[in-house]
Amino acid sequence: MNPSFGSSYPTTPMGTLARQEAVAGVMRQVYLWMAAGLFVTAGVAWVMAGTSAVLIFAQQPFLFYGALIGELVLVIVLSAGINRLSATAGLVLFFAYAGLNGVTMALIFLIYTASSIASTFAVTAGLFAIMSILAYSTGIDLTRYRSLFLMGLVGLILGSVVNIFFANGILYWVLTYAGIALFLGLTAYDTQRIRRQAEAVIDGGEQASLQKLGIMGALSLYLDFINLFLLMLRLVGRRR
Repeated sequence: MNPSFGSSYPTTPMGTLARQEAVAGVMRQVYLWMAAGLFVTAGVAWVMAGTSAVLIFAQQPFLFYGALIGELVLVIVLSAGINRLSATAGLVLFFAYAGLNGVTMALIFLIYTASSIASTFAVTAGLFAIMSILAYSTGIDLTRYRSLFLMGLVGLILGSVVNIFFANGILYWVLTYAGIALFLGLTAYDTQRIRRQAEAVIDGGEQASLQKLGIMGALSLYLDFINLFLLMLRLVGRRR
């Protein structure tokens, strides 16, 4: 896949309509890469679930936690080093992360039925699309709520870690519903943030920055979707 947005974005000041079309083009590329990342994750998870590899993976905790550490390292490298990496290298790291995430997510096929995984994915996609469209078209500035979303994310992580030790059923469901609300909000926030960043980069005519923004935008929305899907699966997924 070509990491370039092409040469159709002018580096000189443009009219309002041309600017809107340029931003829309950036957003289409972001969603395309995000969808491709989800396809890679789903494909890897499905292939693993159909083999004995997923059972071996489930029975060897060091493999599972090793994969999780690998995912974390890839995200850190991509996020911290995107300005030093080429667009091609950034895209390779993004798809490497998506593939490794598919390895860990293969385990959900041992817990939930395939039909409920598919239906939950469809529901998640619908909710994600609604929130993204609303955020893209609204005049409300969601980016000013950055600190609120950050606090909510930190609280969700801390609450989840605490509940690993206490295994409290009430807290489990509170975190599930709160997490769904949080990632719906983050989907809207990230959509608008990416759009505003695209506008600023296009106005500045920085082609290289535009390409890297697309990669990081795809990663942000990919993470929002995956987390929302996993939380929805807790809520509506049917266990085996």
